[in-house]
Parts: sequence; C-alpha cells; structure tokens
Amino acid sequence: MQIFKKGKNIAISYVVITLGLLLYTFGWSAFMLPAQIVGGGVSGMSAILSLLGRDLFGFELPIGVLNLVFNGILVAIGFKVLGSKFGANTIYGIIMSSVFFVMWQQGLHVGGEFDAEQGRYINTLFDVERFGVFMCAVIGGACCGAGIGLSFIMGGNTGGTDIIALIVSKYHNVSPGRVIMIIDVVIVGCSFFVSHRLDNVVCGYVVMMVMTYVLDMVLDGNKQSYQIMVFSLKNNEIAETVTKEVGRGATLLDGEGCYTGQQQKVLLIMVHRTDKSHVMQIIHRLDENAFISVSKTQGVYGKNFDKLKL
Repeated sequence: MQIFKKGKNIAISYVVITLGLLLYTFGWSAFMLPAQIVGGGVSGMSAILSLLGRDLFGFELPIGVLNLVFNGILVAIGFKVLGSKFGANTIYGIIMSSVFFVMWQQGLHVGGEFDAEQGRYINTLFDVERFGVFMCAVIGGACCGAGIGLSFIMGGNTGGTDIIALIVSKYHNVSPGRVIMIIDVVIVGCSFFVSHRLDNVVCGYVVMMVMTYVLDMVLDGNKQSYQIMVFSLKNNEIAETVTKEVGRGATLLDGEGCYTGQQQKVLLIMVHRTDKSHVMQIIHRLDENAFISVSKTQGVYGKNFDKLKL
C-alpha cells in the first residue's frame, strides 16, 4: 500500500511538472518569439541563434533542438566538473521542454509562420502589432514564471544556466544567483543584434522582472509569512488578544534598552500573510504608541505553519 501511494505521488508530480513545462514553452512560442522578445537562460540563447538563422539562412532553426543541444552540452560538462548532481527531474525537464518547443512551433504553429517578404509572422493567435510588444512581454513572462513555478514546486527544472552558475561558484567566491542574473542580463542584451530594436531589449528585461515576480508568487505567494516584533508596555494584553482573535501564538522575549538600561518584554509574533492586517489592527487598537518591526520570512515551519520537508 505504501509503495502504491509513493508511486501515485511520483506520477502526480510528473504530471504537474509536465503542465508547467507546457505553460513555460507556450509563453515563449505564442507571445515572446512572434514579438522578437528574448528572455534569459538557455532558451534565450536558443532563441537568439534561431532568429539569427532566420536572418542568415532564411529559415528559423528549431528552438527545441537548439535547447536540447545546449542543455546536453551543459549537463555533460556538469557531470564532469560537479559530479552526478543532476537527477531524473533535470533530464526530464530538459527533454520535455525541448519536445514542447517543437510541438508548439513546428507542430501547432501557435506563434505563426514567418513571412520573409513581409518580414513578420502571419497566422498568429493574435496580431502582434495591434496587441503590442509590451503586452507580449508581460503575458509571455507571466506564462513562463507560472510554468517554471509549477515545475519547481514538484522538484522539476529545465537545467540551463543553473549548471553554469554552479560551475562558476565552485571555483570563485560568487553566489549562483548572481551568476545567473549576470548571464541573463547579457543574453537579453545580445538580443539587440537580432531585432536591432532597443524597445525589444527593454521588453526582454520586462520579461525577466514579470517572470521573477510570478515565480515568487507561485512558490511563496500563499505561504508568505511575517515576523512581527512589538515593543510595548501592553505586550501581555496584545499577546492575549492575538491568541484569542487570530488564533496565533506569541512569544515574550526579555529585552533591555541599550541607552536607558530599562528591562522590557519584547513580543514576537509569526503570522501568515492573510493574518497580518488583523494583527496590526489589534496592536494599533491596544497601543497606538507601540514600536513595531515587520519583516518577511524566508519560511516558517512547525505547528500551524508549513511542514518541513527534507
């Protein structure tokens, strides 16, 4: 029975990863590429080469194939430098994202077909010129962010520049996140040599921002928690009211003012995003002069919050 349950959970995770990859590649194929907008990552590198191939040879090289080749090379280098740190989900994400790129573009033509004489895509789901390049960037970035978020939730990913970041951080004292950011900025900047339009490059950076925002919302939007620290002479009353009205516990810490040397209790409250406003109203109602510090937390695990999964 336990084996069956585990197999069912694995199947569900791969279904969600697949749906996320479908949405991610659709955002690229239907919105970004017809508007000649290039995002970051290996997909961005593949898009640049594909558009260059169109200008040089009169036809676009399949992004799905280029994506598979680039990721294959990076995974091979990663195996040699980093060892076997890439699981089945990484390989699955690379292969399926490449397959879906081919399906959306060469199979279903969701982005339309490029007319060399007119210099634009035809038979698209919408008219790019009327719809607007900026709207393509916003919607495409949102689709990509939501798709990647769904994949990340279930442990999936698309490989790509993450591997380069891990290799660089192994030999240099720099965080992988900073390396990924620099690579993406450079890739989007290089798209100018393809579109020859500065506004398309700006829209590429818009895609990065929208994608990051939506990705964070998908991953942490419903789980966002806050840490509230209250410095008040009525902390006991505030704690009791929060427990009674909100159903959240609170902790009293011993504090001492550095300047006055006065002993004081500090109230520490952990709340979900939906409870924050109610707690702030309680504090203001009971002590308008309370000193309050509010900060977002990376994660809260334990009773009444998220379950820690290793």
